Amino acid sequence: MSNGFLKVEGEKVVDGKGNAIVLRGAGLGGWMNMENFITGYPGHEHQHRAAMLKVLGKEKQEFFFDKFLEYFFMEDDAKFFASLGLNCIRLPFNYRHFEDDMNPRVLKESGFKHLDRVIDLCAKHQIYTILDLHALPGGQSPGWHCDSGSSYAAFWDHKDHQDRVIWLWEQIATHYKDNTWVAGYNPINEPCDPEHWRLPAFYERFEPIIREIDPNHILWMDGNTFAAEWKTFDHVLPNSAYSLHDYSQMGFPTGERFKGTPEQLAKLEQQFLRKASIMQQHKVVAWNGEFGPVYSDPRVDADAEEINQERYNLLGAQLNVYDKYQIPWSIWLYKDIGVQGMVYTDPEGPWMKKIQPFLEKKKKYQLDAWGKYPSKEIDDLFAPLANFIDIACPEATNTYPTTWPTRTHLARNVIETFMAQAFSMEFANLFKGMSMEQLDEVLQSFKYSHCKQRSGLNKIMSDHAALRRKGASG
Repeated sequence: MSNGFLKVEGEKVVDGKGNAIVLRGAGLGGWMNMENFITGYPGHEHQHRAAMLKVLGKEKQEFFFDKFLEYFFMEDDAKFFASLGLNCIRLPFNYRHFEDDMNPRVLKESGFKHLDRVIDLCAKHQIYTILDLHALPGGQSPGWHCDSGSSYAAFWDHKDHQDRVIWLWEQIATHYKDNTWVAGYNPINEPCDPEHWRLPAFYERFEPIIREIDPNHILWMDGNTFAAEWKTFDHVLPNSAYSLHDYSQMGFPTGERFKGTPEQLAKLEQQFLRKASIMQQHKVVAWNGEFGPVYSDPRVDADAEEINQERYNLLGAQLNVYDKYQIPWSIWLYKDIGVQGMVYTDPEGPWMKKIQPFLEKKKKYQLDAWGKYPSKEIDDLFAPLANFIDIACPEATNTYPTTWPTRTHLARNVIETFMAQAFSMEFANLFKGMSMEQLDEVLQSFKYSHCKQRSGLNKIMSDHAALRRKGASG
């Protein structure tokens, strides 16, 4: 039994009885919005699905993805999550579950099948859920995770894409408006508006329309440029929290290794405060909707144990900062194939055995943007071209997102988009000729009972959840 709708009061989230609630948990990334590094396929989700359709045929393809969605989060997952003292799961989803580009504004009721199921499982175990539209029509960013098939964020240049998003949220708000275990709506994941002003303008338009349908749920608003910038955000909206994403480069293979020096600790806090500037200025709820390091594979790196301990230490240092400012947070992510998740597929299980050679190829060619390892071969190819572009066309260095060097823009367009999608059929052919029973056996690798736990990560999260509970009771 919940204590009513959560709402924002100043810098706190409270329940219907006025009790302060600090939401801390994880994101269910890779589930209703699939991502290449989380489950292993190359390119973008719609390309992966299309390739699987060609290889498996309609009946088997639909069976494959339905079973994946089922096994990825079940009651055992909810029980485990609650056992750590965590109380909130962010649920990312792709607009394509609810609407087709060739049949816009016609609701696919089937989209609610697994979303309802997981929301109800979480509620049963007293876990709140935040609904996160992770992939929008046209693409809201140049990231692979918005499933656009390119690096062009067309959402910002086409009013019809924006109209469709509002329409979709109207359907979702109608469906969940009475559910008190839903902690609110995260309308756009990691928006990237090159003009900056169009994002807050969209929020200004979005908020009163949704409030007509659902006056109660919190709106969790991501900042611009991958939830890191607040230019032109002149004021805040009622019953709204504002979301930053706080990844540290020290948590990635290409970043500086974390040693816990005073300089590194100060850098973590300064980075957070910069991204939380709107919350500091307007005294509103700050929500860290994504953060967390990736982890080294002991089968690949001889010093994986040492590296991963550094990453756990980094995570603990970040959580100390968030505890200091008493903010809600949602780590990225709950489950995957061993890159970042709290729970991950067994390296000796059927899914990993099936795809492991392909994963080695993805790593070699840096097909995934996330958690990539350094590659002299790739650097030798791209460094001269990036240098040539920077000299021949200095204005190219101002390409938005301006935090990206030319090398990153090249990788995003050439390798992670063009080249990666060309591998879609090769990955799909790994499952060619398999029966439904064989597909089901492989997909059961994602069941909690068949997965491994990242104990170091989970202990840190549980320890900080205990601090949340102690603070709430105090």
